Amino acid sequence: MRSVTYSMSVSLDGYIVGPDGDFGWTVPDADVFRFWIDDIRDVDVHLMGRRLYETMLYWETADQDPALGKAELEWTALWKPLPKVVFSTTLSEVRGNARLASGGVAEEIERLRAEPGEGEIAIGGATLAAEAAAAGLIDEYRTMVYPVLVGGGIPYFPRHERRVDLELVETRTFNSRVVYLRHRVVRQAAPRSAARLNR
Repeated sequence: MRSVTYSMSVSLDGYIVGPDGDFGWTVPDADVFRFWIDDIRDVDVHLMGRRLYETMLYWETADQDPALGKAELEWTALWKPLPKVVFSTTLSEVRGNARLASGGVAEEIERLRAEPGEGEIAIGGATLAAEAAAAGLIDEYRTMVYPVLVGGGIPYFPRHERRVDLELVETRTFNSRVVYLRHRVVRQAAPRSAARLNR
């Protein structure tokens, strides 16, 4: 089954955007940007909310900028053709290789998992990820942790009153002191007695 991953840059105190709406501290250096380029190669489809979609619209035409560097051109070449599903109640149309979601996040993930393919289903945006997490649909949490405390804003992790066990499967520290952490959700097997009852 195709994995559902949630990846974003995050402050050390757990926010993707500060209380003033600023996320300028997440601008990647060359090494981190190279990591994101390599990471996107494993993605088959990207799910996002309206705010992230509008932020990423820049990359739909970025390759027309003659000042764009080699790495940015490489990212654009990967990002533009990548299928995207946008969840919004206010947008009536989207640009590029994107479509508006026709159902909720659970329905979309179920539909995408039924399609052929082995690449990841990536989720971007805390609100959308919180909905997927509440339904138990996220398989991996991937954080690019920046050494900054922003004091509030939009949290990376959903605020649900339930426990989720995670297994650390990868870590990497960059020269810029940014730390990448990849955690897999530990799925608990159903107890044998419950499995017998469900037969």
